[in-house]
Amino acid sequence: MGEFAYEKDADGIVTITMNMDGPVNAMNDAFWPLFADTMNKIEAEEGLTGVIWTSAKDTFFAGGDLNMLKGIQPDGAGALFESVEATKAVMRRQEKLPVPVVAAINGAALGGGFEICLACNYRIAAENPKTKIGLPEVTLGLLPGGGGVVRMTYLLGLEAAMPFLLEGRQVSPEKALKAGLIHEVIPADQLLARSKEWILSVQGDQAVITQPWDTKGYRFPGGPSNSPKNMTRIAGAAAMLYKKTKGLMPAPVRILDIMTETAGKVDFDTAQRYESRRFASLTPLATTKNMISTLFFGMNKVNGGASRPKDIPRSKVDRLGVLGAGMMGQGITYSAAMVGIPVVLKDMSMEAAERGKAYTAGLLEKRIKRGQMTPEKRDAVLALITPTDKSEDVKGCDLIIEAVFEQIDIKDKVLAEHEALLADGGFWGSNTSTLPITRLATGSAKPENFVGLHFFSPVDKMPLLEIIAGDQTSDETLARAFDFARQIKKTPIIVGDKTGFYTSRTIGTKIIEAVELVAEGHDPVRVDNLSRLIGMPTGMLSLLDEVQIKLVTDIYNTQVEMGLLDPAKEPNPGARAMLAEMISQHERHGRATGKGFYDYSTDGKTIWPGLAAWRKDGADIPDEDIKDRILFRAVLESLRCLEEGVLRTVNDGNVGSILGIGAPVHTGGYIQFVNTYGLDRFKARCEELAGKYGDRFAPPEILKTHVAEQKEFA
Repeated sequence: MGEFAYEKDADGIVTITMNMDGPVNAMNDAFWPLFADTMNKIEAEEGLTGVIWTSAKDTFFAGGDLNMLKGIQPDGAGALFESVEATKAVMRRQEKLPVPVVAAINGAALGGGFEICLACNYRIAAENPKTKIGLPEVTLGLLPGGGGVVRMTYLLGLEAAMPFLLEGRQVSPEKALKAGLIHEVIPADQLLARSKEWILSVQGDQAVITQPWDTKGYRFPGGPSNSPKNMTRIAGAAAMLYKKTKGLMPAPVRILDIMTETAGKVDFDTAQRYESRRFASLTPLATTKNMISTLFFGMNKVNGGASRPKDIPRSKVDRLGVLGAGMMGQGITYSAAMVGIPVVLKDMSMEAAERGKAYTAGLLEKRIKRGQMTPEKRDAVLALITPTDKSEDVKGCDLIIEAVFEQIDIKDKVLAEHEALLADGGFWGSNTSTLPITRLATGSAKPENFVGLHFFSPVDKMPLLEIIAGDQTSDETLARAFDFARQIKKTPIIVGDKTGFYTSRTIGTKIIEAVELVAEGHDPVRVDNLSRLIGMPTGMLSLLDEVQIKLVTDIYNTQVEMGLLDPAKEPNPGARAMLAEMISQHERHGRATGKGFYDYSTDGKTIWPGLAAWRKDGADIPDEDIKDRILFRAVLESLRCLEEGVLRTVNDGNVGSILGIGAPVHTGGYIQFVNTYGLDRFKARCEELAGKYGDRFAPPEILKTHVAEQKEFA
C-alpha cells in the first residue's frame, strides 16, 4: 500500500511525503487509512510548528481512483457518501490544526490532489512546464467531491470559479498563481526550503493559519449566490450549460447547483455535506460510467498503443514532406512544425506553398496575442517550414504525406512523381477519407510502406488520426504511422481498408438517415433539432450542408462506379434520390455555395422553402423514433465495423467516434452506448425499429452473440 513518509525536523516542522504503491498517488482504498493515521500522528505531535505535504512521485497527486468510482452501483451510493464524508472530516481536521500547513506541489495536482492542496493554508508550486493544476472531474462526468466545488467557490467566488469547475480548466503553475489558486511558484530545488521558510515566518499569526471560510465575518468574493448580480450570472450559466449539453450531461448541472445552493447561503460544513450528497448520487449514473470508461481508460489504452503492432521499436519522423498546401496540407504542416519536425511543404506553385506556410504564421500570431507563445518561439517554428514548388526538395524525407485532391488519378500521379524521393526505409502516407488504400498502393514500388492517414479538418484542432492498413501495409509501417501520430500529439486508431473505413462510413449513416426522414415527408427543422437533442454537436442536415451535399454524392457515385457499393442494396434509396434531385434540378450543393438544406446569407440561415415539396400529410412518427433512427444507425454501423474487423478494438471505436465524428460525449462512444443502454434492451429496440423502418436496423450477429453470452463490449 506504500507509505506517507513522516519526518520532523529540528524546527518542529513535519514533512509528509506521499509515496503510495503504483505510478501515482491516488484517492483509493489505501489512501484513507494512510491519510487518517497521518493526521492522528500530527495531532498528537508535541512541539509542532508546521506541516508540509509533498510527493515522492513525479506528480503531486493524481486524484480519485476511477476504477473504484466506475464500479459504484446505485445501491453503493450510501456507502460512497459515508466514505467521502469521512475523508472530508480528516481534511477539516487538517484545516483546523493550530499550525500553518503548506502544500509543496512538486508536479501535477489535479482533482483530489488539488482538493488536498485547497485544504492547506498555503500552496507553493515548483516551476515545471508539464505541471497542471485544476479540478478536471467534469470532463469525466464527475464533480469534485472532496470539497473541491465548495472550497474553489469560497476561494474565488462564483464567477471566477466557474471555468475551473464547469469546464474543468487545467492551468500551469504560473496561470494558477495569477488566478489565485496558489500563492507562489519557485524553482523545484527550492520547494521544500521555501515551504519551511514560510512556516517559520508566520509563527504565531492566527490569521494565516485560519482558512478564509473559517474567518469570522468572512465576506464571500463577489457576493452570495442570491445577490442580484450573481443571480443573473447563474441564469446565464444555466442557459449556456443547456445549450452545450442539451441536458444530457448531469455533472456540470450538479456542480452549478452546488455553487448556487451553498455560496453564501449556508455554513461551510453544511455546504460540504451537500456537495457529498450530489457527488454520491452522480457517480452511479450511466453517463458517468460511459465517460470514465472511454475518456479515461479507453483513451489511455488507445494512446498507449493497444492497437499498435507489438515488438516493433518506437520511431520518430525526423523530416516530413507534405504534398499539397491546401486546407489539409497546411494543417498537417502546422501540427508537425509545432512539435519540432522540419517540414518541406510542396505545391504546384511557390505562391500556393507560401500561402500554406502563412496559415501556420496566422495561427502562431493568435497564440502570441493570447499569451501562449513568444515571438522567438514563433520564429523558430516558422523556420522549420520550407515552402517549395520543386519536387526534388522533398528528397530524403523519411515520411511523405500527399494531401492532394480526393481523386485517384491525381493521387496516382503524385505518388509516381515523388515516391522515389523518400529516404531509405521511408514510408508514404495518403491523406484520404474514403479512397481505398489497397487500390492507391497499387502504383507504389513498395506497397508494404504505403499507409492511409486520414486527418480531420481543421487539422490543427481535431485530435484524431485514422490510420488505414492496406492489404499489403506492413506492421512496421503501421507502427511507424502510429508513432508519428503520437509525435504530432494526435490520438491514432488503426482501421481496416473497407469502403469508408470507420469514421467516414459511420458518420455517413446518421447523416443519410436524417435525409431519409426528410425524404419520407418529415419536417426538416424538426429532424435537425432532434438530432441535436441526442447530443450531436450540430444538426445532421446542417452538418451535411457543411461537408457539402455534392461532395457526399460524388463520393457515393465514385464508390458505386468502382464497384465498392451496390446501389441495388442501398439501405436509404429515398435519401439518395432526394440528394440527386437537389443537386441536378435545384443546384443545392451545400453551404459553400450558399444553398443546401438551408439558404445562407450574411444574416444567417433559413430552411430552404423548396423542401416543402417533400412534405407529406400524415408523415408523423414519435420524436424518440427520429432520435433513435439517427443515433442507432451510427451505433449499429460501429458494431458492424467491429464484426468485420474494420475496427481492431472496442476502444478504437469509442474514442474514434467521439474525437472524429461527433458521437455524443455522454454515450462514451457508439459501442459503449450499448453497454449502458443494456444489451437485451438495445437488441429489442433494434428489432422494433427494423420492423417499422427496415432491415438496416436489424441486430448484427456480433450483437446477438454478446446478448446470448451477456457479455459487454470491452
